[in-house]
Amino acid sequence: MKIIIIDDEARSRKSIANILKISPVDITLLEEAEDVETGIAAIRKHKPDLVLLDINMPDGSGFDLLKKIDNIDFKIIFITAYEEFAIQAFEFAAVDYILKPVDPTKLIEALNRAQSLVEQENISLRLNALFANLENNTPGKKKLVLRTAENIYLVNTADVIRCESDGGYTRFFLIDGKKILVSRNMKDYEDMLNGFGFYRIHQSHLINLKYIDHYSKTEGGAVVMKDNASLPLARRKKESFLKLLEMM
Repeated sequence: MKIIIIDDEARSRKSIANILKISPVDITLLEEAEDVETGIAAIRKHKPDLVLLDINMPDGSGFDLLKKIDNIDFKIIFITAYEEFAIQAFEFAAVDYILKPVDPTKLIEALNRAQSLVEQENISLRLNALFANLENNTPGKKKLVLRTAENIYLVNTADVIRCESDGGYTRFFLIDGKKILVSRNMKDYEDMLNGFGFYRIHQSHLINLKYIDHYSKTEGGAVVMKDNASLPLARRKKESFLKLLEMM
């Protein structure tokens, strides 16, 4: 895998290069660049498979660099010291990132993921979602990238009625009736959607509160959604959930 490092800090570039040397992934480090201008030149010259890209640089951001590349045909791992709100944007867009200071284990895990991707998996779609989420902080308009074995879907969080756990997978139910099965566990999405109007009522069910139709007291309690799904309410969640309903 041919790699370029783009980072304005010489110490950071050296640290990353040292990690690449011990990585089990077969890697060729083509070049190191220190800013947007030299980064663009390196990409155009070498046509890498993967770019390790810093966000904050003297002459612009890593995002500025990407917007100047006509055809992004390489994979990207962002290197960032961004605050939590921006990290959430990376998570929503299913884009790999590593926090500074770079943890060798985390970087090697990201390299393994990059190597295992057979194709580009529509990086432009994921980057568009990332840029949109960074620019728009309205919860209902956040873009969520969902990757299945066959496709990549871009959905608004406001269009998700509920999520259902299926082993290590999560099934999304959307307002248009579409169902999307993603190979990622529901705890990840529970954490990701925290603060966006979602609530986990049961080990197997995460719901969008605005799509609740009613609460049924029969059979120990069930939450009926606007798609007519009747979902069990965990006994330990009952008190907090009913208080939440009263507040709504």
